[in-house]
Amino acid sequence: MKAVYIHTEGPMGNLDWKYGNAMAYVPKELALDKAAGDIFAELPKEKMADIYWKMFANYRWETMLKDLNLGGVEALGSGHMYIGEEAVANGVMACLENDDLIASTHRGHGHLIAKGGDLDKMMAEFFAKTSGYNQGFGGSMHLTDMSKGILGMNGIVGAGWYITAGAAYAQMVKGTKNVAVAFAGEGASNSIWMFSAVRSCALYKCPAIFVIENNFQMIAVPSAQAGSPCKRSSDQFVGLNIPVSVVDGNDVAQVYAVAKQAVARARAGEGPSVIEAQTYRWYDHSGFAGAKVGVDAAWGLPYRTDEEVKAWMTRAPWLRFRDYLTTRAIMTDAEIDAIEADVQAKVDASVEFAKAGEYPKGPKGLEYVYREGSVAPRQFIDGIVPPEYEVSRAVFEASVAKYNASPDLWMA
Repeated sequence: MKAVYIHTEGPMGNLDWKYGNAMAYVPKELALDKAAGDIFAELPKEKMADIYWKMFANYRWETMLKDLNLGGVEALGSGHMYIGEEAVANGVMACLENDDLIASTHRGHGHLIAKGGDLDKMMAEFFAKTSGYNQGFGGSMHLTDMSKGILGMNGIVGAGWYITAGAAYAQMVKGTKNVAVAFAGEGASNSIWMFSAVRSCALYKCPAIFVIENNFQMIAVPSAQAGSPCKRSSDQFVGLNIPVSVVDGNDVAQVYAVAKQAVARARAGEGPSVIEAQTYRWYDHSGFAGAKVGVDAAWGLPYRTDEEVKAWMTRAPWLRFRDYLTTRAIMTDAEIDAIEADVQAKVDASVEFAKAGEYPKGPKGLEYVYREGSVAPRQFIDGIVPPEYEVSRAVFEASVAKYNASPDLWMA
């Protein structure tokens, strides 16, 4: 027997992959009743301004995070940068209500900002301050805001598929019109969880949308050489008889147009959809290898070329959106400049807010430990005690004594 591909060509399943090939496979336009740009233009100007603010905010906020880390101003935690992919999060979120649910990923800053996250609380979390979203205990991969329907960022690759499937099924059982959206990369689409989650949602017609953020790069290898053998990552789901779309993930109008259809289908009880948004991350998988203070993007990484990075930077989502807004006379350059100035002011203010916060005190570290009695976390037992947490010697020694007396407490 011979396999028949849904697509005759594509960026995946290609052991002869050459750097820069991805650009040739990014969709130029979609097969819709109306052009994606015209569908997007139906949004009110105020909504357009809000989308631009959030897209630009992710770019400037993460850039600040990078510069602070590399500049040695504060000992911040690193994270997984979302710069270059802003059109995906914002194109989808523009179709959602506050009560709709999303499951994010380890690369989730842009999702939180697009859903209306607080820059101050986000930055404070990186400074490990109690004024952060997780009171300083969560860091980059666990930033979340349940009040906005965000079911958490997740360090487990692909776990969001199951979380979304369960959330979508719950909405169906409760009889709401809310939808649940999963975000994950093309690498996560090969996880053991994704196909099962999508298949089950298709069977029960759960109100779910599964978004594959295909940035063509896994941790440190081109996805074409280590990902799905299908020509497109989303080909895996076509046989489930649900809508599967491939869009230009750097074009917010394309993402919005397809997401709008998927959300309407889910709210109508017609089941899930899969959207593959082809985009590109500017930085390394995590951290700031190849990056410099005051310079955009990461350079000299061994699994891609600088020429490829430069080509994708010319397609920066907010720059393309700015051109869309001015070309269609929706906003003027002066209005957009004002938005960018406001974003920068709020990013700067988030740093001052974070610096003004307090570090958690020693006993605070014991509040979220699931153990019988008041026992110190394991890292304290091992002697790794950050001085800024001010863990008292008495608490530490008492914890060690309790551990020595009852080591079985730590075996559960």
